[in-house]
Amino acid sequence: MKRLLITAMICAAATTLFAQDTKTDSVKSSADTSNNGDIHIGYHDDDDNSMPWRHHRHHDEHSYPKASIGLTFSRFDLGLTTLIDNGSFTLSPQNQFLNYRSWKSSNVGFDVFQMGVRMSDGFKIYLSGGFDWTLIRLRQDITILPNQPVLTYRTDSIHYSKNRFSSSYLRIPLSFDFRTREDDRGNRFHFVIGPEAGILLNGRVKQISAEHGKQKIDDDYHFAKVRYGGFVRMGYAGWGVFAKYYANDMFENSPDQKGLKNFSFGLTFGF
Repeated sequence: MKRLLITAMICAAATTLFAQDTKTDSVKSSADTSNNGDIHIGYHDDDDNSMPWRHHRHHDEHSYPKASIGLTFSRFDLGLTTLIDNGSFTLSPQNQFLNYRSWKSSNVGFDVFQMGVRMSDGFKIYLSGGFDWTLIRLRQDITILPNQPVLTYRTDSIHYSKNRFSSSYLRIPLSFDFRTREDDRGNRFHFVIGPEAGILLNGRVKQISAEHGKQKIDDDYHFAKVRYGGFVRMGYAGWGVFAKYYANDMFENSPDQKGLKNFSFGLTFGF
């Protein structure tokens, strides 16, 4: 995961720099498709600086709506995750085994695909797809067991220098992006809000101990197969903050965890 984080951060920085350096670049390859315009492959500067690679439906510079679809590396989220237990930030007695290190429990995600329509210079709607990880750093020396009828754990007699309980999801956010006009530096303020759905890819327990070394155990661990919620992003140029809240329970078919939800917040890069 550390290697992934470092790679993602380097890609985010490189993408931002590339977009800024090529803001006035209008070189594209195109193929005539209809009387409505061309399909262009490459960078186009009328839209998000975080999307140097995409297919873009060409229109006159001031003509709306404008549609685009393609690959991206944007909305890279790096933040903290918090568990909310039936409205409380304090875990209930039956969930104390999930007691976690707040400053080491994180949320990481980014988008890799996007399709949308810019309705005006200040407003765009787009649907995107990407990946999202929730990484909970457990305090106690326990093992959450796979292949159990409900979420089940075992108390161990050894000490874990790392005991991480995580989930990974395919995320599918629908974004409503409001932005201001460009300032003297060519940058804008963004306010983005919308719903987000997620499809579970897998759950994992990762442990490190002197006795057993590094161990990884994959299972669904009763994480919700499908999750849904909402998000908000605010920022200037290519940097900002985000918050995400998932409305359904974090776990399913596990009665003791009913009402346990996931909230995360932090920094976001690339609008």
